Amino acid sequence: MSGAISQPLVLLVEDEPAQREVLAYNLEAEGFRVSATDNGEEALALARDETPDLVVLDWMLPGVSGIEVCRRLKMRNETRALPVIMISARTEEVDRVRGLETGADDYVVKPYSLIELMARVRAQLRRTRPSVVGEQLMFEDIKLDAETYRVERDGKELKLGPKEFRLLSTFMEKPGRVWSREQLLDRVWGRDIYVDTRTVDVHIGRLRKALSRHGGEDPLRTVRGAGYSLG
Repeated sequence: MSGAISQPLVLLVEDEPAQREVLAYNLEAEGFRVSATDNGEEALALARDETPDLVVLDWMLPGVSGIEVCRRLKMRNETRALPVIMISARTEEVDRVRGLETGADDYVVKPYSLIELMARVRAQLRRTRPSVVGEQLMFEDIKLDAETYRVERDGKELKLGPKEFRLLSTFMEKPGRVWSREQLLDRVWGRDIYVDTRTVDVHIGRLRKALSRHGGEDPLRTVRGAGYSLG
């Protein structure tokens, strides 16, 4: 088994250049891809366009505030489940409560420990993208071990190519979710690589064949006009 899980994309929203640079450096050192901006409007546009896995969001931003960015992200179906870690110099309990009630999944007060912040980032990703932190994923009789890149179905090992492995890990992280071809391209191939959407269909076909190699029903579902899902 070969091929690594695609690196999580963190959307970093921080208007202080020095702070933004330090955070971006440390996130990349942890193995994350980083998309950074200094304002709320662009953050909302990037969240729509790039499908990040997590947002690190400063409360105090020019124009649209971080709290408003969080509120809007949590209002949209497409970004409602997106983990948001709010960073703020506001230390009062009422501010923390307001941030969490707006939808933030975690709240970190400045000045903060970078080690602690990275641990909180990993904790949120462990909940939403367990494969990126080496967790085992289970769906019915299928088991995927993200650390050893092994897949078994009904106790029998399956041989998957790198793209098929990434597709399966994506599906197994959110069983039942319908993924469009464009979303799968972003997650498996990356945004910086141009690949025809029909390539997704080819690899889905290979994944289906591998999953059914030792028998068992096809667990993948084609949703006409929308994409694919597991279960």
